[in-house]
Amino acid sequence: MTDLPRTQHIIASGLVAAVGIAVTYISFTQEPAAAFLFPRLISTVFAVLALWTFGKALLGRTKVGNGLSRQAMANILPGLVVALVFVFWAARTLGFYTASTITFFILLSLYDPAPHGEVKTWIKRVVITAGFLAVMYGLFAMLLNVFTPREIFF
Repeated sequence: MTDLPRTQHIIASGLVAAVGIAVTYISFTQEPAAAFLFPRLISTVFAVLALWTFGKALLGRTKVGNGLSRQAMANILPGLVVALVFVFWAARTLGFYTASTITFFILLSLYDPAPHGEVKTWIKRVVITAGFLAVMYGLFAMLLNVFTPREIFF
């Protein structure tokens, strides 16, 4: 049982490395090439770092702590489900900005420790979400001039 945290780290870092390689491959095979310049750069760095972490995990050269308990997994699971819905359905169906806004608001509501029964905390969540959307739009559309998935709303 003492090897469980190391095994968890190897599996998790291997999955992240696999996703990193897949995203990098996809970004290098899509057209128009100019639209994928930023994703290519970021995904390549992401894949290299993920492979490095995976290699360190395989060699046993990482400090892995105690691993994830069932309670920690139960805490992570709702956010993971929301993120998977965003990645595999919402971004393409609702549009990147709309789906990002909804996803961010749901994640913020799930993990914000502030009470859910007060109007003040809901207003705070809405303001933070609006700020997040403004930063996302400013970063991708105005500063980087990259294309985002466009569908229903924008």
